[in-house]
Amino acid sequence: MPRPTLILASSSRYRRQLLDRLQLPFESVSPGVDESAQAPEMPLERARRLALAKATAVSARWQQATVIGSDQVALCKGELLEKPASAERCRAQLQWLSASAATFHTAVAVLHAASGASIQFVDTTTVYFRALTGDEIERYVLADQPLDCAGGFRAEALGISLFARIVSEDPTALIGLPLIAVSRALRQLGYELP
Repeated sequence: MPRPTLILASSSRYRRQLLDRLQLPFESVSPGVDESAQAPEMPLERARRLALAKATAVSARWQQATVIGSDQVALCKGELLEKPASAERCRAQLQWLSASAATFHTAVAVLHAASGASIQFVDTTTVYFRALTGDEIERYVLADQPLDCAGGFRAEALGISLFARIVSEDPTALIGLPLIAVSRALRQLGYELP
């Protein structure tokens, strides 16, 4: 029996690049989900809700497919970290993160509507930033241009140099898709992975 089509419910190029590592054929479909916060909602709850909403939206259209939805919510000192979108906001966000710890909740929902399968999990990663000078922040933002990344850095690129340490069960979670847990879920659904 052929395995079901695999769909990533995301338009994120970072999540696509991560899922490519598993060397399984998949399609990427934008879920079209409103990602606004709902009050009162804790960051972890928001990540879970949005991961499931994304997977559910795409699964409703492709019920024979295995659909992966993911969302990440980050915070530091009680404030949510957004994608900065401008160099000025990125510099300000990195200054806020300097010598602090930031928590990243990365939630995933893997659904197969036809069989009723639903596998959900969350990876929580804590990033400890070293004390950053204004010149270091300026050089980093110019070099990496991380304007579309929550927190204003790319851990998979030069952004790693901003950290004192990272505490996580899965290093890929910080980039947006925890591949250890995704691999485990896909194996449970019959996908062959090494």
